[in-house]
Amino acid sequence: MTMNIYVGNLPYSITEDELRSAFAAFGEVSSVNVITDKFSGQAKGFAFVEMSDNASADAAIKGLNETSMGGRNIKVNQAK
Repeated sequence: MTMNIYVGNLPYSITEDELRSAFAAFGEVSSVNVITDKFSGQAKGFAFVEMSDNASADAAIKGLNETSMGGRNIKVNQAK
């Protein structure tokens, strides 16, 4: 069963590859979706990461929440 994770307060320069590698340290990443402005293409500072199992997702949430990425403390929690 996959878990969808919300990642907020990201630096606008973040790439899907950078996010994928940060989360891959905790388990298998199914997908990464950095939300961008549909007109400018600029990242909006948040993303959704889907992980293949809940244990990996929980570990990633605990391990990455409030850590610094690109100079900003990111918020990581289960997507509502």
